[in-house]
Amino acid sequence: VAQAAPRQAAAEQANPAQYGQLVTKYCVGCHNERSNTPAANPLRLDNIDINNVTKDAVTWERVIRKLAVGAMPPQGMPHPEQAELRSFSGYLINTLDKAASANLNPGRFALHRLNRLEYSNAIRDLVNVEFDAAEVLPSDGGGEFGFDNIATALKTSPLLLERYLTAALRVSAMAIGDPKQAPGAAVFPISLEHTQKEHVEGLPLGTRGGAVVKYYFPADAEYNLSGRLVWGIVEGYFGIEGHEKPYDFVVTIDGEQVYSAPIGGEQDHRSSAEDYAKIRPFVDARMTTRQFMTAGQHEVGFTWIQKTEAGTQAVWQPTQRDSQEVHMSGGPPRLKTLMIEGPYNVKGVSDTPSRKRVLVCKPTGPADENACAERIFSTLAKRAYRRAVNASDVEAPMSFYREARKEGGNFEDGIRVGIARVLASPSFIYRAERDPENVAGTAFKISDVELASRLSFFLWSSIPDDQLLNLAIAGRLREPGVLQAQVKRMIADSKADTFTQSFTGQWLQIRGLERKVTPDILMFPQFDDNMRKGFRTETELFFANAVRSNESIMNLINANYTFVNERLAKHYGIDGVYGERFRKVEVANPNRRGLLGQGSILALTSVATRTSPVLRGKYIMTNIMGLPEPVPPPNVPTLDQSAPASKPTSVRERLESHRRNPVCAACHKNIDPLGFSLEFFDSTGAWRDTTEGGKPVDAKTVLQDGTEVNGPVDLRNWLTRNPEVFVTNVTERMLVYALGRGLEAYDHPIVRDIVRKSVKDDYKFQTVILGIVQSAPFQMRTKAAPATGTKVAQVSAKANSTRLE
Repeated sequence: VAQAAPRQAAAEQANPAQYGQLVTKYCVGCHNERSNTPAANPLRLDNIDINNVTKDAVTWERVIRKLAVGAMPPQGMPHPEQAELRSFSGYLINTLDKAASANLNPGRFALHRLNRLEYSNAIRDLVNVEFDAAEVLPSDGGGEFGFDNIATALKTSPLLLERYLTAALRVSAMAIGDPKQAPGAAVFPISLEHTQKEHVEGLPLGTRGGAVVKYYFPADAEYNLSGRLVWGIVEGYFGIEGHEKPYDFVVTIDGEQVYSAPIGGEQDHRSSAEDYAKIRPFVDARMTTRQFMTAGQHEVGFTWIQKTEAGTQAVWQPTQRDSQEVHMSGGPPRLKTLMIEGPYNVKGVSDTPSRKRVLVCKPTGPADENACAERIFSTLAKRAYRRAVNASDVEAPMSFYREARKEGGNFEDGIRVGIARVLASPSFIYRAERDPENVAGTAFKISDVELASRLSFFLWSSIPDDQLLNLAIAGRLREPGVLQAQVKRMIADSKADTFTQSFTGQWLQIRGLERKVTPDILMFPQFDDNMRKGFRTETELFFANAVRSNESIMNLINANYTFVNERLAKHYGIDGVYGERFRKVEVANPNRRGLLGQGSILALTSVATRTSPVLRGKYIMTNIMGLPEPVPPPNVPTLDQSAPASKPTSVRERLESHRRNPVCAACHKNIDPLGFSLEFFDSTGAWRDTTEGGKPVDAKTVLQDGTEVNGPVDLRNWLTRNPEVFVTNVTERMLVYALGRGLEAYDHPIVRDIVRKSVKDDYKFQTVILGIVQSAPFQMRTKAAPATGTKVAQVSAKANSTRLE
């Protein structure tokens, strides 16, 4: 953690021997070879040399972090004076930072395969095609160090390389179009938990429910566009939901209505009741239209005309959710799946944005075709490989082009396979950095081109654009003011949405909301998929606004605004918000301010039927304060096993019983108080005054440094009292994300330096981001000397291939 100048000055005058006595008196009793505390990752201080702090930098960095949050020594144990602890911490920090400055170690770079997000974004920026790599490429996994862009975790296998080839072939066909593509079907399901009563963004006003699908049409042709209804069960009878009244089903293309059909009503309802199997094909046919579509991406909407639904749902008080059970038949009809089939009766391929991006020239005759092809591949390869290209870079796709022409293909057939060759090249799939000669074991600056690539994948998760790449190729990226201007420009660009969504989704774990947040449907009847998605949108917009507006990082904890639509506003008790559009609103309730008042985090850290102070406390420790995740020792009884068998108890009573076990108490005495401070929020993030058992909420607790708190306001005040703890954690997480590797002990002085320099700028987001970009780990690396007999995978400078050297 960054420290103030007075603390450093005191540390410089300190005597290490006195700190050795402090460690012996207050720390060694728990942290020694015999006690193994904490059990999962013991910290041992009995045989450590206080006079040689750099020798055990990893251990002392752990101590620094614990001292920063007041976790050592623990409550109930003898404590030195706070001034003495600050002086000790300052001594450790000053010693480690001085050593790091004298012996710079920016770390090494590992060959980095593009993950699915990076691949999709690179395709978008390269050939102007929205391609979902998740449809072809396997999952990148949970990710080491909390992120899925860690180079050492992005393994490669023969099967994976085959999938990249499949993706390349599919993208090249989407970019150029393919009039020879055989008819097929694409199906798009809609979650049964998704409420379809409200207007969907992207569809015309006056409609409700349904969805908008972005789809690439391979050719100018006819396509079948269709929707399928949810079929429900009522009193043992199977039938179409909402069929008792007439509704109008609508299909739109790029926002314009192209088809409408009546669904439901007296005749449909009677026929459905008599024989649902007989009427179903007729309903399906009525909800299908054949439309002529030009090639390229179009937005196809499937929805319903909005109408008053009063009296259509036979419940006493209709909920905001469509149904209390996914098979309940009530209210208006809902769409279950959407389908696009084709192409039929192909007429050719018209011009598209992707063709304009890729086909930078068009031959006027056979004599111009080869030259035009070389120009197309040269332009494409430069963008794809993120550097200047040479003759061998262009020859690889040209060889595929010539082979396709020999087999009878036309000019575009050759271009299509040549594009696939570029997209399947290791120079595109991998981020590689070449080592200069005779620098093994020493730190050196990476090239401007490599710096541009690091910067674009940090802020955009994609390739550099022409402006950034051309500056790098010209060697101007490190000129005064240029790099800073590029960082600001890139943050302002819409492509930075990827950074705010990907980083936030993984750091705060809200990427897992759809999978992890499933509140009990009877206890929380208002909760549905709309609210779950709204939680995630709120947090993403909140974080993005803080970055783009260059606010203080501490505003993530205490901001008096958030982003909501009508649904979330009602959930939070905010008046005056109508419609599905998210907008920035003031948060008058101080309990609701900042990240810890948002439903995404509060629901994520709960279980289906109740809140979980343990999950919430652990979340705050690890994701907000940056402490290591506590790992329970083996054979520890569960919370339910710890509860007395005599009578039902509250969560607080069960946890108090659980903590009577000394092994359990070691962790829970630090975790639980943080979680109990948020007990006024239920499992879905709504405010409450009583618990699930009907008892008044008790949020009174004592934190690990002895501070008494009673609710979220007190917790937030405690977190903001020492802002460098949270700012350091955010900086560390962003540095991990930016580097694509975990941090080592030699990286923490760099983090402290970035945070220290941001203090005078009130910890502004862009100041910290620029500090990361200007740091040694981001702009430099160390070439390791390979061990004798070891073969290292490198990218050949002579060809677009990976070989063993």
